[in-house]
Amino acid sequence: MTDDRLYPRRPLLAASLAVFRDNRVLLAQRFVPPMENRFTLPGGLVEPGESLSEAALREMREEVGVEARILGFNRHVEIVERDREGAVKRHYVIASFVGCWLAGEGVIGPEAQAVVWVDRDGLRDLPVSDDLRPVLDGAWAIAERAGAVTPRPASAA
Repeated sequence: MTDDRLYPRRPLLAASLAVFRDNRVLLAQRFVPPMENRFTLPGGLVEPGESLSEAALREMREEVGVEARILGFNRHVEIVERDREGAVKRHYVIASFVGCWLAGEGVIGPEAQAVVWVDRDGLRDLPVSDDLRPVLDGAWAIAERAGAVTPRPASAA
């Protein structure tokens, strides 16, 4: 059986979710490509007939055992990985959502070797995926507007 995620004929659609609880966001450290050994938002491929937000919530449940409610859409992220010859080895387009925690503590799963809840300052000590910081800047702003996190003091911005 071949892995159709490698050398895809077209970009693969995925969804992720930044879930907030007590002014912290849930991150998972992946142990499979892409982004292996880095912390990122839980997420995965959208299944046929599934909406983007449904996929984000399902992946959160399946990957780390957390239930959440969607607050809004944040932005999209593209991951394009090329091999030594320049051929596209992986290409994902990820719709990133923002949510608030409902239940579950976060557990390791089929793709996550570690799960952490971190505040804004805790991010600087973690190996994170390339686009995570700007994605989380937008996610924190959405969560603040929704009242899911405490606004950051103006002097700390």
